[in-house]
Amino acid sequence: MPMPENIKTSPDFPVPETMNAWVLGGPGELSMTTKPVPLPAKAEVLVRIDAVAICATDLEIIYHGPPAQIQGGDPFNKNFTPGHEYMGTVVALGPGVDEYEVGERVTVEIHAGCGQCKRCRQGMYTSCHNYGKNYGDVDKGHRANGFTTDGGFAEYAVNNINTLIHVDDSMSDEEATLVVTAGTAMYGLTELGGLVAGESVVVTGPGPIGLLGVAVAKALGAQPVILTGTRDNRLEIGRKLGADHVINVRNEEPVEKVRELTGGNGVDYVLECAGAPNGVNEAAQMVNRGGKICLAAFPGNSPEVDVAHLVRNNIYLYGIRGEGKSATHRAEAFMRQKRFDSTLIHTHTFDMGDLKEALRYAKDRVEDAIKVVVKNNHAVSKQEAAE
Repeated sequence: MPMPENIKTSPDFPVPETMNAWVLGGPGELSMTTKPVPLPAKAEVLVRIDAVAICATDLEIIYHGPPAQIQGGDPFNKNFTPGHEYMGTVVALGPGVDEYEVGERVTVEIHAGCGQCKRCRQGMYTSCHNYGKNYGDVDKGHRANGFTTDGGFAEYAVNNINTLIHVDDSMSDEEATLVVTAGTAMYGLTELGGLVAGESVVVTGPGPIGLLGVAVAKALGAQPVILTGTRDNRLEIGRKLGADHVINVRNEEPVEKVRELTGGNGVDYVLECAGAPNGVNEAAQMVNRGGKICLAAFPGNSPEVDVAHLVRNNIYLYGIRGEGKSATHRAEAFMRQKRFDSTLIHTHTFDMGDLKEALRYAKDRVEDAIKVVVKNNHAVSKQEAAE
């Protein structure tokens, strides 16, 4: 089928009619299939996916369903392609798009809000009131690739231009997939205060978001930055990314140690990335009076929270979802300026055809995997040609 005349392409980046894509069957069941290459509409581009990182939320979706929502329900057996932390090359421009050019490298945010609800008008598109309302007769315009619409475990994807971030040529494909992770940490710190120069910060949990939370906090001038966790090797990566102090909670009581390191006062901010059962209460004990806590993880249950302590001490509690308020653009700027080395958290790379094995590495933390990246053959071939 020829490309419509109102869609701009280039002979340097030919677009096929079909593509390989992984599809979710039942829980934990992925199979490779063929899908039509989607066409970009107004304010959209077609991205050739070069690399995609595996997020813990991908594993939740693949094995359990939520927070994905396809056709108003769980994503199973609905021809759905998961994956959301991808980057690639713009290969087709939808009608009226002149903000990007064919051949540009981009990384992507997950959420394209509807643009018409109250939250979207406030720039809070990750809190779009029309989340998931893009099926059947009702299409409010909301898109969340890998959550409510097809994602990145494929060769091509359509993205709204509002979800795109230019990638500097000095950044590898693998590093570019980490911009969204850094953007999530940036969003949390933005909500806590933005410029945190001279303020003290605790980051709990040395997973990808926590480790890049350390890096972003340090780049924003926080002092000291304290990282807590259970794995010494990950805590050591945290040191390399800017942590002034690390606490292995298996060996030391974290609240007492934080108080000791801050002269008994506690810290100004806590970025809670562990999702631990008692995470909120521990954060509340670490933070000083009038301090702020940002919750960036999904706990597995709903533990009891000491609300009275929060109220008595005038402690502010925030919850964030994703990488809102264009935080990815600020994160990419830090990475472009080499303010920190995000590649320290990238541990493994697989071919897209080996996605199942890549997911096993990520799920079971094989060889202490942190960020696992899968690449499409066209990206690998391009890299080999350049070498």
